[in-house]
Formats: sequence, structure tokens, C-alpha cells
Amino acid sequence: MSAQRLPFPYRPEAEVVARRLQALQGALDWAAAALVATPWVRGVRRHPPPFWAMESLLKEYPISSAEGLALMRLAEALLRVPDAETAIALTADQLSRADFEGSPDSALARLSSSAIALSKRFLHGEGGQRESGLFARLGARTVVAATLRAVQLLGRQFVLGQDIAEAMHEAAAARRRQPNLRFSYDMLGEGARTAPDAERYLQHYRQGIAAIGAAVDPAQPVEANDGISIKLSALHPRYEALQRERVLQELVPRVWGLCRQAADFNINLTIDAEEVDRLELSLDVFEALAAQVARETPQWQGFGLALQSYQTRAQELVAHVAEIGRRHGLRLMCRLVKGAYWDAEIKRAQELGLPHYPVFTHKHHTDISYLACAKAMLEAKDVIYPQFATHNAGTIAAILQMARRNGAAFELQRLHGMGEGIYREVLHDPQVACRVYAPVGQHRDLLAYLVRRLLENGANSSFVHQLADESVGLDELLQSPLHLAPVSSLPLPPDLYGPGRRNSAGLDLAVASMREPLEQALASTTVPMMAMTDVAAVPAAVERSLAAGEHWARTPVEQRAAILRSAADAMETDLPRLCALLVKEGFKAWGDSVAEVREAVDFLRYYAQQAERLLQPVALPGPTGESNELRLTARGAWVCISPWNFPLAIFTGQVAAALVTGNTVLAKPAEQTPAIAAEAVRLLHGAGVPRDALQLLHGLGETIGAALVAEPRIAGVVFTGSTQVARTIQRALAAKEGPIVPLIAETGGINAMLVDSTALPEQVVDAVMQSAFRSAGQRCSALRLLCVHEAIADGVIEMIVGAARELVTGDPAEWRTDIGPVIDDDAFANLQRHLQRLQREAKALLPPSPFDPRTRLITPQAFEVAGVEHVKHEIFGPVLHIARWGGDPQAVIHAINRIGYGLTLGIQTRIDSRAEALAREARIGNVYVNRNMIGAVVGVQPFGGEGLSGTGPKAGGPHYLARFCAEQTVTVNTAAAGGNVALLT
Repeated sequence: MSAQRLPFPYRPEAEVVARRLQALQGALDWAAAALVATPWVRGVRRHPPPFWAMESLLKEYPISSAEGLALMRLAEALLRVPDAETAIALTADQLSRADFEGSPDSALARLSSSAIALSKRFLHGEGGQRESGLFARLGARTVVAATLRAVQLLGRQFVLGQDIAEAMHEAAAARRRQPNLRFSYDMLGEGARTAPDAERYLQHYRQGIAAIGAAVDPAQPVEANDGISIKLSALHPRYEALQRERVLQELVPRVWGLCRQAADFNINLTIDAEEVDRLELSLDVFEALAAQVARETPQWQGFGLALQSYQTRAQELVAHVAEIGRRHGLRLMCRLVKGAYWDAEIKRAQELGLPHYPVFTHKHHTDISYLACAKAMLEAKDVIYPQFATHNAGTIAAILQMARRNGAAFELQRLHGMGEGIYREVLHDPQVACRVYAPVGQHRDLLAYLVRRLLENGANSSFVHQLADESVGLDELLQSPLHLAPVSSLPLPPDLYGPGRRNSAGLDLAVASMREPLEQALASTTVPMMAMTDVAAVPAAVERSLAAGEHWARTPVEQRAAILRSAADAMETDLPRLCALLVKEGFKAWGDSVAEVREAVDFLRYYAQQAERLLQPVALPGPTGESNELRLTARGAWVCISPWNFPLAIFTGQVAAALVTGNTVLAKPAEQTPAIAAEAVRLLHGAGVPRDALQLLHGLGETIGAALVAEPRIAGVVFTGSTQVARTIQRALAAKEGPIVPLIAETGGINAMLVDSTALPEQVVDAVMQSAFRSAGQRCSALRLLCVHEAIADGVIEMIVGAARELVTGDPAEWRTDIGPVIDDDAFANLQRHLQRLQREAKALLPPSPFDPRTRLITPQAFEVAGVEHVKHEIFGPVLHIARWGGDPQAVIHAINRIGYGLTLGIQTRIDSRAEALAREARIGNVYVNRNMIGAVVGVQPFGGEGLSGTGPKAGGPHYLARFCAEQTVTVNTAAAGGNVALLT
């Protein structure tokens, strides 16, 4: 892996902004810039852009409104739906949630008076009754056809052409109206998931460069010519930091071919910006290409990179790119943008439990960063030709001011379909050049582009949004951004759950400095041998547990909760070593290991918080003269039997729940992973749990586990594992004399995902790869059965097969590994038997996994089956069944229900009412809509199933701790002393 080029991305926002403000001192007179921008704004407001321009659209239908959201969702999905029934359902679902009839005179208002009005009559949501008869059917189709036309009109405003020839024709027409325009063409489409995807995008780029190059004058300066923007994630299906060596080997030659082609035509080629976790990788690729440009086409000055100013390390990025230019003797064309993935970056930082956000949380902080980066780019005029992409009038005026002071050449940029009003005013100055970033592609590929643009510019704080709102005065619109907000506008990721529970701290494995402690821990960690507990020792262990319980149950709940929090802090501190143990003993990949330690920490903190709330006495209402109080009390000694697939998280969760409620614990970990359990016990003992209150008994399930369950003095059993073993435990408990002992069981399932034809295939494939194959499919929540609508099944299945081929199976200690070995020889042999059966009974979609019992590696496997009813067994490994469906999606859910398991269900649809209806109908514990089906977060997605998948209550949920408790009601006759004083006062 490469060294880190840029500073740590997760730094305190205020510190970074303070440095940016310092860099701008004396460089900019904002008041003067605002004066320059004022007539531009007045000109736009006197002559507003047409209805379909982004500014007007967002003014009329802000994305915070039902109408704006409906438009966005229809634009994202409707054009790709191939079957009429689903198109009708989607249109009905979205239009029924909005009211376009109050619009002013506009194209959409005219549409609403006919097509959208018809929807109220002919279209109903999921489960509703549609009018019968031919007229109703024709009416529904008419509504959909009209809505399709409206969405196509919307698409035409933001996509310059459906192919490069059409786009260049439109560009030529635009240049006749405004001669000083240049264009950078961008081929629409999602990032590649498969090798054929990447090859297809490569061909599109080659064709685009050839067409653009044929139309330009190679003798004029490269910046005067049109150019192309390329996305590296479209050219490689695994464009990820942990696949760096492969990316450099395979991707760099592909992009160099495009660079060479662009150099031959003397057009510019810009590498588009990617997400934060890929920035270092992008720089590795960029410098490898810069070195090759310097060697082979040093005269070409059209190579460049897009830089995002909303990242906290943007100014350092500018400096680093300038350094690359100087090192290789190149002048680079660099586009400065504010950023396109803000919401995704915020969510990722929260999910990963990172210390700070990698992007600014205040809009004006991004503006400050943009100006500081602009200044740095202008100062690097010897190696950077700056291209400033912005629609903010104040920012444009500030750039013009700084550029004229500096004497640097530059150009401005805007997006096609946006900012036309402002640039109409700005470009009255013939010395200012503007390049239009112009998407090219089919309207059905609008998602990644249009929705991102709507989200970027639809916020109330957006200049584009405020420009169209005349209630926002000029002083407010053009106020200086040059001030520091000392506190983040959002809770930091550690504070996500409020003051009562700190979010567990995680790592971003794309950052080299965060990987380093894990590598050091791996080198120094060994898995100790664990002695088996003698079955004869069980009665004495129970005796010690009961004796310890007398004191532990009387320990105040606040003290028990404090011990759990102390253990959580210790576990968090010890994360690298615990991860190394999980890799070595549990054969987990690094990402899964970090997530598991975090889940264990979350269990400790969540149950500590819940116990303090739940175990307080509750006063109940009653007649005067008495008090009534409900209390929860400890039951006694609990047996906790945990699995090998989450040997730290589930072990810790079970033990913590029992301990914090005042019970003592006899913990029997999985025989495959006892060392990890021993570490958890060590940390809990170190935090203050008495040794006899928590005892570890390592052994086989059929010996130690059976002896513990059969012990007459235990108060309860909590078990996670197979349905078969849960039934054995249930029968053993029922057969015992004495008290009725509760069983909390979480078992597996034949977990399904239903995909309808509105779902985005790329999103489905991402969810399937994670849900079916992550952790080698050895999760009780893993996807086992994928049900895909027949209208899109061929394409989705082809993409799944291609994406699965890109996954890396191997040593889990290697960063690039996606799928490690299955847990033991028995699991490997059992999976081989299942795979042999499926080879006979179903259609194999992927090559057979190589048979090597020494490695126990099984590559991703997928089989097409005739229907839901053909999947009868849970296969605990990286094995996916795929079935096609048509007709009523409710029938698919009923078929899934009949299987009898009820743990997890995925639903992929853009029809909101359908998702709601299917979730209601499913007898499933955890339903996930438009995302993966794994990785339930403690306190956020309480986890557990029903039917054959468990007894409940859900782990990590508000009802879990109560099952570990007995209930006691205490009633006191307060009037017993001779009278009811309460009535006399």
C-alpha cells in the first residue's frame, strides 16, 4: 500500500477553517466583490431563466416539497421501468403524494391539468382498486405516457445530447448564441460493477474523444478547445483504495490510452473527482499518468484533475497537485468544484464512527475553502491552468478580483442547464471564458447526475436556490462567507446517538495511518491455545455463579452500567489487537473485524444506558391510601451460548445484557473461537465484573453446552446459532423439573430480497454483493434468495455474475481480500455437499469453486432456481439462489412467509407504497428497503427474527433487557397506621 500523500481527512472543522481564513487575509476585498456581483443578480431577477432551468425548477418545486421529491424520484426511475404495470404503479405512487395543480402557468402546470389530473381518477397506490374497463386501462397508460414525456423534457434540460454527435450539435447552437463558450463532455452512467461495464465505458470515452477531436483546431491552445471529463470508477469495477495494486496495474494503461488520444487531438482531459476514500488512490493514478505524459507527450497541456473544495484537505490537495506538475514539468488544467457527494460523505463518517467529518458542515465554510483553493491555484499559475466551476455570483466576482490582481489566465465553468442567468450577465465581459460541463447519455441514465445536482442545489442554503427566491435580499444573498462558525452544524459522528451514549469509534481503512495500528497488531498477535473445561466442573461453576449473584444483584444498576461503559472504553482502546484476533482465529476480513469490535462496544454502552432507564422502579396508579410499584429484578445465573460467526459482538451482547440486569453468567463460546471470547471476559473482569459473576466455560456444544442447559439451577438460556440446536435446547429445558426457564434464541434463515423493475440495477448489485458474500456468507442475516422481476432479470443477473467475479477470495489478513475461508473443515465439507446438489438441481451461474480443503476457500457461487419454493435449506456460506418473478409482488412475500423463517428481508423498489405494503405483509423481523441486509446497528436496527428464526426479543433493542428480568409488584397500604393522611392534606 502507498504512503499517505495528504493530511488526515478527519480533522476538527474549525481548525481547518481558521487556517483557510488566514490564507485569505489581504487577498480578497469581499465588499468590492459583492458590488461587482450585485448588477448580475439584479439582471437575473429582472430576466429570470426559463421554467425548466434548474433555478426555476427548484424555486417552483423545492426538493423539500412533495412535488419536488416526486419529480426527482420519477426522473430517477420512470424511464428505466420496462413493464407497463410497474410504470403505472410508480407513477400513481409518486403523483398521489404531490399536488401540481396549484402551479403557475408553466409546462408542468399544463401537464397537471390533463395527465396529472387524470392520475387522481385512474391511478391508485399499491393495494388500491383501479377503475375497471378499457377506458380506465387506456386512461392509466395515458397518464404514464404523459408523465414519461414530462420526465423526458426534464432530462433534455440537463443532458446536452443522448450521444456525442447530438451533444456537439447542441453545443454548436449554444456557441452561436454565446461565442465564448467551451464544453467539457461527460458520458453519463454509474460506475462500473463488472469488467464488461468498464470496457463499455472505455469505448464511450474513446468514441467521444475521437468525435471531439475531429471538430477542434489542434493548432490553437488546448484550453480554447472542447474537452472530455472521465470518471475513473467507470473504468474499473474495483476502483477502491484496498485494491490499489490491481487498480494501478489495470486502470492506468486504460486511462493512458485515453490521454494519448486526447493529446493527439490537443483537447483537454479531466479526471473527475471521486469520494473522499478514493482521493489518495486518484492521486496515485494521476501521478502515474502525469509521469507518462511527461515522458511521451510533454507538449500536451490538457491533462487535469477535478478538485473538491468541500473536503477539509482541499487546499493541501491543490498544493500537492501543483507539486506533481512541477516534479514532472507539466502545466495541468484543474477544475475547482465545491463538491458532489456531501450527504454521502456525512453518512459514511457517521456509519464508520470517525472522529470528524471529511467535509465542511457549514455551507459558508465550503465557500471559504473554495476561495482559499482558488487563491492557491492562481498563485500556482506556472503549473496550473485554473478552471473555476461555480454558479455563485459572489464567488465569481471574488475570483475575477483575485485573478486580475494575480495576472493569471483562467476560465469559469458551469453545468449545462444551470447558472445560465448569472453567466449571461458575467459573459458581457468578452475577456471572461466559460466552459460548460455537459452530460451526454440516455435520459434513463439521469440518476447519478440529475439527482446529485438536485441535492447539491436544492438546499435552502444554496446560492442557486436563494437566487430564485426574491424574498432573499441582495445583502443576504451576497453576504461575506469569511467568518468562522466554531461548532459543527451537525453532531459529530461520536455524538450521533446523543449525550447518553457515545458512538463506537471506527476506522477508515482507506486511510494508511488508520491501517497501520492493525498491521502492527497482526504482526504481534498470536492465538493462544484454550484448555477445554471438564464437564465435571460445571456444577461447581454454577455454585460459584449463584453465590456471586447474591452480591452482584444488589449492586446498584448505575454501578453495573458504569462497569460496562468502562469495559467498552477498554475494548475500544484495544481495537487493533481484537481485530487481529478476529482475523487470525475467526478468519474475518479487516472491514468485518473492525465492524465487529465496534458492535461489541455499542452493545456495552447501549445496554448500560437501557438498564439505567429500565431498572428504575415504576409507580403505578391506584386507589388512594396505597402505593403500587413495579420493579424488575435479576433472575439468577444465565447460560450464554454464542456462535463463531460473531465471536466477539454476539458473545459480548449476550453477556452484557445478563450482567447489567444483575444476573450472573456462565458463558459457553463457540468451540472454534474461544480465544476471542476469553479476551472479552478479560476486559469485563478488568472493568470490575466479579470473576465468579462471569465465568468462561470452553468446550463442545454437545458436552459443556448440554451440561449447562441441563443444570437444574440455571435461570435462563440465551442462544445464537442454528434452528436445530435451538430446538434441542428448547426440548432439554422443557424436560427439566423445577422452574420454567426462559429461552432467548436467535437462529438463521433463508433470507430473501425482492427486486422490482423500478430498482436501480447498480444499487441492487452493490446490496447483493455485500449481503450475500461479505463474511463469506457466514452471517445469519446473509442474503440466501434473490427474487428479481422478470422484466429486468436478465440484465441484473448478468451484472451480479460479473460483479461476483471481481470479488477477491483469499487470506483475510490481506487488505485486498473480500472473502476469507469458511470457519472449519466441517463447514467446508457441508458446503461442498450443498454445492454438488445445486449443480444437479439448479442452473449454475458462476464457475465451480476450486476444491482445496487446506485453504477452505469457496469463491462466490450463484444458482438460478425455478421459484421460491425450491429453496428449502439455509446454506451457510457464499452461495446465492436467484429466482425470477412476475405478477403480484405480494404473492412473492406470501411464498417467502411460507418457508417459515423470518429473520431478514430486503426490498428494492422506488414505489414507496409498495415497500410499505410488502413490509407490512412480511412476517420478518428485519426489513431493509433499498440497501443491503446486513450490519444491523445496535440501538438503530434492533436485530432478531420470528418463526424458525428465533424467539425474540431483538438484540440491541429497547425490549431485550426485560427478558433477563423477573417482575415484582410491591403494594403498600399507606393508610394502615389508622387513616389516609393524603386525603386530609
